[in-house]
Amino acid sequence: MTAPFWEKSYPAGVTWAQNFQAKPIWTILDDAVARFAPNPCLDFMGKGYSYAAVSDLVDRAAKGFQQLGVGPGVHVGLFLPNTPHYVICFFAILKAGGRVVNYSPLDAERELRYKIEDSQTDIMVTLDLKALYPNIGKMLGTTRLKKVVVCRLPDVLPFPKNLLFPLAKGKEIAQVPKDDKHIRFTDLVANDGRYTPHPVKDPAEEVAILQYTGGTTGQPKGAMLTHGNITATVHMYGAWTEKNDALQLEDGKERVLMVLPMFHIYGLSAVLLRMLTIGAQFFLHPRFELKAVIEDLHKKKISIFPGVPTMYAAIVNMATLKDYDLSALKFCASGGAPLPVEVQDKFEQVTGHKMIEGWGMTETSPAGTQTIYGGKRKRGSCGLPLPGIMIEIVDVDDPLKLKGVNETGEICITGPNVMKGYWNKPEATAEAFAGGRFHTGDVGYLDEEGYVFIVDRKKDMILSGGFNVYPRNIEEAIYEHPSVEECTVIGIPDQYRGQSAKAFIKLKPDAKPFTFDELKTFLKDKLGKHEMPAAMDIRDALPKTLIGKLSKKELVEEEKQKAASGN
Repeated sequence: MTAPFWEKSYPAGVTWAQNFQAKPIWTILDDAVARFAPNPCLDFMGKGYSYAAVSDLVDRAAKGFQQLGVGPGVHVGLFLPNTPHYVICFFAILKAGGRVVNYSPLDAERELRYKIEDSQTDIMVTLDLKALYPNIGKMLGTTRLKKVVVCRLPDVLPFPKNLLFPLAKGKEIAQVPKDDKHIRFTDLVANDGRYTPHPVKDPAEEVAILQYTGGTTGQPKGAMLTHGNITATVHMYGAWTEKNDALQLEDGKERVLMVLPMFHIYGLSAVLLRMLTIGAQFFLHPRFELKAVIEDLHKKKISIFPGVPTMYAAIVNMATLKDYDLSALKFCASGGAPLPVEVQDKFEQVTGHKMIEGWGMTETSPAGTQTIYGGKRKRGSCGLPLPGIMIEIVDVDDPLKLKGVNETGEICITGPNVMKGYWNKPEATAEAFAGGRFHTGDVGYLDEEGYVFIVDRKKDMILSGGFNVYPRNIEEAIYEHPSVEECTVIGIPDQYRGQSAKAFIKLKPDAKPFTFDELKTFLKDKLGKHEMPAAMDIRDALPKTLIGKLSKKELVEEEKQKAASGN
């Protein structure tokens, strides 16, 4: 296939055409173990695991899962935060021949019930914490869920934390029944590790993971990601960075702060699996806590820190940031949501480190675009299409009509990283792949050099008085205000215009507040009249997803209820 026009904008040595040989996902770990067996792999609150130790536990867990009946066609859910259990069970399920279904620990009971039934999950892996186990326990006997593998945090904590945890955190430990429906993780791995290898006949076609998309409307959909989708994605990220002389990642020497949740496709593919290929050491954090993150960046001499925009916004607004040494950082990446230009500029100014930004989706595993580390950057662009990816722009109202350079439309993507389809949803799959391209729902354009600019989500677009208004444009303008730390914009009902924009804002610590009229005056030279917000709400905190992205759906629902009640 002829290389697309944007290849000329690639870093020196990077080509668009690649040999994307589809392989089983577990070969990523096996290849890393063959090269880095004695090297440190995981660090969880001070307890370390070498690559060899992780591999041994994976094989033991694979045999344990097979003894529970896991094999082709059996779906196993992971209801876990970032702990060593996640890494071990993820690879073990695949080696046993099963499929992984990723669940968010924040899933409410109703969503859990729906996903278990929809995905046909028969076995779930979780922790014996009150924040997690009780929700899963309710599913036994009321859904198709048959067994629960229960993991204990003390088993993966160093001495003396393993002894102190049950005492200090005793109220957080759930009561777990002792019966044949509950299997302790320690019993799961109590074997010789001689599992029966699962032959993957066609990695490009065999589904390995069901990854549910959150979605702002309707029920979540399970993206069917094949072994080939994931290994292609890892190859794409590798091809983009390995030839970059400005980056110089060293095999077996990099230290990654793993605060992005591994059950999310960004943390799983772009970070865990990609960085395993270079033998990195991962410092696992179950959640983003600013002080813990900044102290690890400082004390552990972290060289790679992938995050989301809200994490970087929190870091740059720390009053004590100057007290920490971040000089070991080499590679900082932002994804999961659009990165405000103001946040990127301030992070680079206060830390002295360049950031890269990427864009992708659950359905693309999540490879899409990436900016060039140390290379040309265009303000507001999320970078160039990665090697092997074809991006096209189609008319928002006519999915078969292609748009030209610098013309705005819906972004479509094709490539070996794109999902097989939505699980048990043929109509949704057919709609998503109209014209043979995957329709992302993102609105944007390609410029003459191939840089991608995302204007907004198709679903988030506000129709105001016949104009298409894109919340991201408004958000970017509001972020320029010196008092603003976080901002999100949604559409609200407007009797005259149909819809208008409302801004929700969190101020920086000790920042001077402002009135709505003062905000409109500030935005007067930055936005058109049709884009100007019709309302503003300043809050102490804005809703976020577990990964840390600002979330609009709670605000949309709140405004709907207000409108319905006449308030």
